[in-house]
Amino acid sequence: MLILLGGGVCAAVTLKASKARNAGWVAIAFGWGFAVMTAAYISGPLSGAHLNPAVTVGIAIKDGDWSNTPTYFAGQLLGAMIGAVLVWIAYYGQFQAHLTDREIVGGPGAQDTAKSVEAQEKGAGPVLGVFSTGPEIRHTVQNLATEIIGTFVLLLAILTQGLNDEGNGLGILGALITGFVVVSIGLSLGGPTGYAINPVRDLGPRIVHALLPLPNKGGSDWSYAWIPVVGPLIGGAIAGGVYNVAFA
Repeated sequence: MLILLGGGVCAAVTLKASKARNAGWVAIAFGWGFAVMTAAYISGPLSGAHLNPAVTVGIAIKDGDWSNTPTYFAGQLLGAMIGAVLVWIAYYGQFQAHLTDREIVGGPGAQDTAKSVEAQEKGAGPVLGVFSTGPEIRHTVQNLATEIIGTFVLLLAILTQGLNDEGNGLGILGALITGFVVVSIGLSLGGPTGYAINPVRDLGPRIVHALLPLPNKGGSDWSYAWIPVVGPLIGGAIAGGVYNVAFA
């Protein structure tokens, strides 16, 4: 659900023949925030809303219990990959139009016509951005630091939310609060890297991008792929440690 809605807003804003094309960064930030809110609300009763390995690591450090971590990791990666496939299905025509520089003519089931062979490669970068993150400026230390900082903010907000629940009875409003924290991170810290702040949010869809039969899709940028995995895990671990020192 997280990747279906989050990747969906990226596709809606990025791809040709989408009614939301060029809606902008604010739409993406709010789309991801609402995706987190919806996914957390649905999965909360089942898994405690373990949608993010960085969250799982932070909570494991906070509680000192790693017993369910491998199971959560596997489920998170599988879910992210399934969500990415569903985005591809939902936007199949838009992917085809974007990557082949075709113009969609008519309604559902209508034909499309090729406009330019020379433009086939032009859409490869934006299409990868539907599936995974990438830096605006490639700088390993800065990119890694940005992911660590963004994830630290997310985790500290999630972990301290439990303290607020005890006094204020926030209950299911926790999902809404987390969603708006993600919006805030996206607007304030998302510019440098696209704010993965979740290893499987990037890795799962990136794997799907590599496997899908997308025409002229280009590479999956594996040289960068470790940063949105390692950075959030470090940020989550730091947040778990800070929570134990400052709040436990």
